[in-house]
Amino acid sequence: MSSSPPRRPITVLQIIPTLVTGGAERTTIDIAAALAARGDRALVASEGGRLLLDELRSVGGEFVRMPVAGKNPVSLLVNARRIAALIEGERVDIVHARSRAPAWSSLIAARRTSVPLVTTYHGIYGETNPLKRFYNSVMVRGAAVIANSRATAQLIRARYGTAPEAITIIPRGTDLGRFDVEAVDPVRRNLVRQSWGIDREKRIVLNLARLTGWKGQRVLIDAATSPPLSQRGDVAIVLAGDAQGRDDYRRELETLIEARGQSGRIRIVGHVEDAPAAYALADVAVVASTEPEGFGRTAVEAAAMGLPVVATRLGATEETVLAPPAVTDAERTGWLVVPGDAAALSAAIDAALSLSEEDRAGLAERARRHAGNFATEAMQRATLDLYDRLLSRTRNGG
Repeated sequence: MSSSPPRRPITVLQIIPTLVTGGAERTTIDIAAALAARGDRALVASEGGRLLLDELRSVGGEFVRMPVAGKNPVSLLVNARRIAALIEGERVDIVHARSRAPAWSSLIAARRTSVPLVTTYHGIYGETNPLKRFYNSVMVRGAAVIANSRATAQLIRARYGTAPEAITIIPRGTDLGRFDVEAVDPVRRNLVRQSWGIDREKRIVLNLARLTGWKGQRVLIDAATSPPLSQRGDVAIVLAGDAQGRDDYRRELETLIEARGQSGRIRIVGHVEDAPAAYALADVAVVASTEPEGFGRTAVEAAAMGLPVVATRLGATEETVLAPPAVTDAERTGWLVVPGDAAALSAAIDAALSLSEEDRAGLAERARRHAGNFATEAMQRATLDLYDRLLSRTRNGG
């Protein structure tokens, strides 16, 4: 009986502007690790970045420094030549672009070299005019497009008329080994609590998001000062996230907190290095965004830690947070509220804080189980399977 020939290693070139912290960057590293683990070559072309470059190399990826962030037409054409030369020189089998500017350069290079292009639609890109719409459309012009949620896939179909079979839905992966409440020891929790300056008696409502207007910090401040949440003296609200240069916005939030007389109750604590310990300290996680996100990692990370999540009903949150009317109250993993509605947000946070010990344990178990659908390993397998199907189709003339 004949056996199929062994699979030859492939070379995949991922292209992303920088390797700083973020969802697209994190996914790039995860896919590089999965490729290297099965004996393939994982090239990443990028301008680099202090936070993730060392990790890329540690998982077996190869870094190629390339200034791929430029958006002007000359930069796009110059980068297209660079990418084409890299494809030919390294015998690249697949190019995977994760951002719009490098996707245009990659599309040109892929067509010149007859190599399939994969794109991942990581975000909800704004389209304010026909030119911007055309610029964004590069993300659906390759041989395959990955949507990071059902909501993103629906957006792609609505905007571009892309056939459903041309879109592969692969949610962003979460490291469930890292986001595991049992893996966070008391020392780590205490270090985070001390850095926040919060008494042990306080229950913590955590908003883990960068400081920017559409993440809804203003709405959460309004909710904290609206009943019933305003009537809870045992609660501290923590706004944890980097301002990323938006110092005016941070000052605006600080002024608002002071004007509401909430300086001791609402804390702006900056970037948190140990996110699992922050979740382990919290009693409720809040996603207060006022604009949709393609996926939104914090809801899944919090669920993996067994936390009830209160989120706005936008984008992919209906996939990551189970709440009525999509499920029964006994099946919920959190609450979904209308974006920008401080009163609804206040009531939902209060409801989560009011859970009995038994109900909270049941919700925590359901949340962890649901978070399992978004494991890093599942995302890695699905992406590598897509690569293999695409190469098989290409080699067979499909």
